[in-house]
Amino acid sequence: MVCSYMTTTQEVVTRLMEIPAYEPQQGPAPEDLVIEDIVVGDGAEAAPSAVVNVHYVGYDYATGEKFDSSYDRGQSIEFPLSNLIAGWQEGIPGMKVGGRRKLVIPPEAAYGPAGTPHPLAGRTLVFFIDLIGTH
Repeated sequence: MVCSYMTTTQEVVTRLMEIPAYEPQQGPAPEDLVIEDIVVGDGAEAAPSAVVNVHYVGYDYATGEKFDSSYDRGQSIEFPLSNLIAGWQEGIPGMKVGGRRKLVIPPEAAYGPAGTPHPLAGRTLVFFIDLIGTH
């Protein structure tokens, strides 16, 4: 099994100090998944079946409220893409190690419509994701 990770500790430390900020947007939220590369990485590319190691921060699209952040916990997280919300399953493949991507995820590709049990149900979410590794 081949794994690709960022090449130096300094790169990881630099990324940890650069927590992306988000300002709420005016107007209606997009109805479809929006994928925007902020920084294109130059490492290995994440496949749909990959296990990825990421740092991320999540915001509510409408209010700008931060609801989750691996940066705040001081530790990246590793997991198989197949275990994640649909917006991450669609939005991370093709991303390269060392890259930063912004995903705007409608409720249907996140935690479902309003009225379902998850506290983020019915909300459009914005994630900034730094891909640290993939295998």
